[in-house]
Amino acid sequence: MKTGSLTVVGTGIQLVGHLTLAAKASIEQADKVLFAVADPITGKWLHTLNATAQALPYNTDNQRRRETYREMVDRILAEVRQGLNVCAVFYGHPGVFADPTHAAIKQARREGFRAQMLPGISAEDCLFADLGLDPGRNGCQSFEATDFLIRQRKFDPTSALILWQIATIGNLGFYREESQLRGLTVLAEVLETYYGSEHEIIVYEAAVYYPVIFLCLNWQEFALL
Repeated sequence: MKTGSLTVVGTGIQLVGHLTLAAKASIEQADKVLFAVADPITGKWLHTLNATAQALPYNTDNQRRRETYREMVDRILAEVRQGLNVCAVFYGHPGVFADPTHAAIKQARREGFRAQMLPGISAEDCLFADLGLDPGRNGCQSFEATDFLIRQRKFDPTSALILWQIATIGNLGFYREESQLRGLTVLAEVLETYYGSEHEIIVYEAAVYYPVIFLCLNWQEFALL
């Protein structure tokens, strides 16, 4: 194996409290720490754990998120290629809705470097706790919302259905508030055909400080979020 390594870790969702002991040790022991987190406070805290901590580039001027993710991977691998033991820190679980983490690990391994990912607390983990949902009771299905619509995914309406990123349906770039309504309307129309017009919908956001939960009594309310 070449000199240099990559360890990818997650901060979890809630500020500081969700960081695992293994992730914290990796951050503290790294030669270089690069991070992409949800708030500036976490970034400053990471710097107290390791003075080398530096934010990854996040260029929202790119038309596609994929281009920005490629820039992040290039930045991570540049440090690994210098023979450094690099810790890349991401918000939530580093392997969930985080394309650059998987891409960086694959590229590092292709080039002969040691690379690993440590698990973290995801938004789904928080959802199970906040809503009291046990996925082992009636099963649980999870899809990205745009993928769910485009590929017409088959699912069981009698089992819990989790749809992610409903605010960015059809958006391959970055979040734009004005683009939200049309996607939600289409999603509501599709789901109503399976669940009927009065089915209970919960819109959940696992926040850094406290969860955000909306209870919608019908599809019209859901589409107007």
